[in-house]
Amino acid sequence: MKKIWILCLGIALTAVSSCYYDVEEELYLDTACDTLDVTFSAVVQPIIADNCLNCHSSAANFGGVTLEGHNNLKTYVENGKLLGVIRHETGFPPMPQGAPQLVECTIQKIEKWVQEGAPNN
Repeated sequence: MKKIWILCLGIALTAVSSCYYDVEEELYLDTACDTLDVTFSAVVQPIIADNCLNCHSSAANFGGVTLEGHNNLKTYVENGKLLGVIRHETGFPPMPQGAPQLVECTIQKIEKWVQEGAPNN
């Protein structure tokens, strides 16, 4: 009987001490971020669609901010707000609101596109 309790205690401690991570960068520490071919249509636009347009499309227009389309997005690139909010910098509301910060590689891809002049490519 004592052996069964010890076995159960061991299993319980293993279950409690194990953790689950769903952040890619924590699971795969050696993954490199590919920022070589960052384009608006193939990389940036899908990131914005997946993470921003629920609130910042022309239909939703929360906070008077529309990020739908290159011209609208470029306005926020030029005034520095896009990188400020996704980087969670002081003085900017952290976006996506109520969600964790975007994965670092995703932010790096947007930064690369901005550094290249935010072209409509």
